[in-house]
Amino acid sequence: MRTPRAAYPVTWRVMDMLERLAAAVWPSSFQRGLPYLMLLPAVVLVGLLVLGLVQIGDTSLRVLDTNTFLMSEDYTLANYQRVLTENFFATVAGRSLMGSLIVTAITLLFAFPYAYLMVRTPSSALRKFLLVALFLPFFIGQVVRAYGWLIILGNQGMVNEALGLVGVPPMRLLYNYPAVLFGLVQYMLPFAVLMLAPALTAIPNELEAAAASLGAGWVRTFRHVVLPLSRPGLVGAGLVVVTLSLTDFAIPAILGGGTQDFIANAIYDQFFRTSDQGLGATLSLMLVAVGSILVGVVFMLFGAGTLAMGETRK
Repeated sequence: MRTPRAAYPVTWRVMDMLERLAAAVWPSSFQRGLPYLMLLPAVVLVGLLVLGLVQIGDTSLRVLDTNTFLMSEDYTLANYQRVLTENFFATVAGRSLMGSLIVTAITLLFAFPYAYLMVRTPSSALRKFLLVALFLPFFIGQVVRAYGWLIILGNQGMVNEALGLVGVPPMRLLYNYPAVLFGLVQYMLPFAVLMLAPALTAIPNELEAAAASLGAGWVRTFRHVVLPLSRPGLVGAGLVVVTLSLTDFAIPAILGGGTQDFIANAIYDQFFRTSDQGLGATLSLMLVAVGSILVGVVFMLFGAGTLAMGETRK
């Protein structure tokens, strides 16, 4: 039987030539620094992020002079005091935090059976259909989807027209808190499914079959086998959904109609409508702080889930 070198002499010669060329261009003494060189883009990216946060922090310590509409030269904590004492900002922060938690809970409730069915179904046609239905929304922008819900849920929209056919008067389905939550759930669902699917795929079918053979029903199998083993996926999906929901701008602005603003909408208003960059920077830092604390609490209680790709499962 011929060896691979004898079977493909030209290929091996080309590979040897490339190795000699690489050794000449990149000496072995430099190769030890290659891992650090590959980290350089990440270091630059984090450095730019830190510089941006420092600049925002500096701006947050300056107040707007309403006479000249310029930022003051002196440092002060007036913006932080205003954010912490005015009811408007407390209401917006509470609405954002509560909304992100509600959206996360509802999204996980819908995403888990979807991901489970997609992973466990024996029908390849159904699996392909679920995959297509999952990835199709990524080809449509968030703003376009939000405006689509305006057409469907508006006073003259498809839902109210269908209700009118059965004698139900038009309902106010837009520009309220439930409409914002509904839009966020619809937007976050594919992200949650994508985070849950790998965790469910990693659960062997034999474990569920073994539990069934020992007399456990579907509910007990789900509670004692599937749910505990899928916790990394649930944690990862929950973190992704809660952070994206907390910082969302488009859906509260469009489906909320300016009456159900989240923190991101308040930041936009301060920067681009009232030109109060100091107050906008303060709100930005507080949003970063709230999100970081929320993620930190989840990390301490449940771990990083599937986001900790290099972590050994305990």
